[in-house]
Amino acid sequence: MFLKSIEIRGFKSFADKTELIFKKGITAVVGPNGSGKSNISDAVRWVLGEQSVKTLRGDKMEDVIFAGTQFRKPVGLAQVSLILDNSHAELDVEYSEVVISRRLYRSGESEYLINNTICRLKDVQNLFMDTGIGKEGYSIIGQGKIDAILSGKPEERRKLLEEAAGIVKYKTRKEESERKLENTNQNLIRIDDILGTYEERLEPLKSESDKANKFLELSKQLKVNEINIIIDFIEKNYIKISSYKSQCEIINKELQNKINERRILKNKLEENNLKLEEFENKISKDKQKFYDNKSKHQQVLSEIKILEERIEIIKNSISKINDEKLTLIDKVRNLEENIKELEIALKDFLNSHQDIKEKITLIKNWLKKFAMII
Repeated sequence: MFLKSIEIRGFKSFADKTELIFKKGITAVVGPNGSGKSNISDAVRWVLGEQSVKTLRGDKMEDVIFAGTQFRKPVGLAQVSLILDNSHAELDVEYSEVVISRRLYRSGESEYLINNTICRLKDVQNLFMDTGIGKEGYSIIGQGKIDAILSGKPEERRKLLEEAAGIVKYKTRKEESERKLENTNQNLIRIDDILGTYEERLEPLKSESDKANKFLELSKQLKVNEINIIIDFIEKNYIKISSYKSQCEIINKELQNKINERRILKNKLEENNLKLEEFENKISKDKQKFYDNKSKHQQVLSEIKILEERIEIIKNSISKINDEKLTLIDKVRNLEENIKELEIALKDFLNSHQDIKEKITLIKNWLKKFAMII
């Protein structure tokens, strides 16, 4: 059995799906510090069931999920798969190739899979027991671990040697069997205690049993009496029910008559409601007409008031005109009298003018004559 390949996706620095294929022999992974070499061994330890966050160099288990960078968004899950060659059937499964996977979602949910079938962590641990493969197996030794093994406690070195010798599985089974035997012994002791307690209670329980049997007999008699009472009660009630049924029939007939009357009244009410609605519509129209006529009446009153004011103004104007007319008539009369006087004066002036003209003519003639003489 050997490791054929590892598929890593979203685990620590492996944001994209990365597959590392191993061939028989020695495979070395080289690179500068901080390039992620240790993340590969962390991935192997993690998929084999490592639960210690400190061993995985983190603060919480979600730290193993790729957290993103300046140029990439974080991913939602981390998944690591180990593909193992099992052609020699060293693992207790029927497949020639075994795929062990572990997934962790950012919500905290985690699951293990063997050949894409969901399983328990215990199933993974039992599968690799006594193979040297495991989160604490000698097949995964990190930096500083060799010195820790050599200088460690004898119990720790013993566990490592037992793992290499292939007896851990049987030792684990022995411990589980011993634990089950111990639990069984404790259960037997507890059962003996319970039986002793019940034996002490048998005599009081027998007395209570006699009382219970007597109680059951009395209960049966009570039940028979209660049934007889109930039957008598039912018969009496049946008679009452028959009487009530006849009364109900009469009441139903009256109710039907009332319903018919109610239907007739309802129809009348609907007719009256229609008439009332028509009357209300007519009232509404009459109100509207009244308000319209009132508005027109108010408008007419306003116009009449304006006309009365105009008439008053016209009357005042006529009165003024009449006064002016009388004044003008007096002036005309005075002017006529003046004209008559002027006509008389003109006539006198014309007469005097004619006399003067005649005198001038005489003077001219006299002067002509006088000039001729000279």
